Amino acid sequence: MKLKRLPYDLTVCKVPGIREIDLNNEFFFIGKTDEEISVVCRTEDTPANTTDRDDGWRAFRIEGILDFSLIGILSELTSVLAENKIGIFAVSTFNTDYVLVKAENFERALMVLAETGYTIV
Repeated sequence: MKLKRLPYDLTVCKVPGIREIDLNNEFFFIGKTDEEISVVCRTEDTPANTTDRDDGWRAFRIEGILDFSLIGILSELTSVLAENKIGIFAVSTFNTDYVLVKAENFERALMVLAETGYTIV
C-alpha cells in the first residue's frame, strides 16, 4: 500500500462558525457535530476565529480510492504507529484516509511504516 506524504504543516482547531474559512484554500477538513466545529487546515490558513488550536502536525494519505468494503486498512496502519508509541489524528474522506502525526514524530512514523512494508511516496 502506498502512503503519500503531504508537504505542509497542519493545524487542528475549533471554530465557532465557518464564515471565516476560505474554502478556496488547497486543504481543509471541516467536521461539525452537535457539540463543535473542528477544522484541519494548513497552518498558514488557520481561521482567525479559532477558539482552540493545536499546531505542529504533518500528514500522509493512503493513495488511491479505498472501497467501503475494505476492512481494517486504517486499523492496521495505526496499530503499527501505536506499537511505536506514535499518536495520530485521523480524518477520512469519501475516497481515502489521512493520518496526521505530530511533526517531531513524522519521519519516524514514515520509517516504521516503510519497515513494515508500506511504500512512502
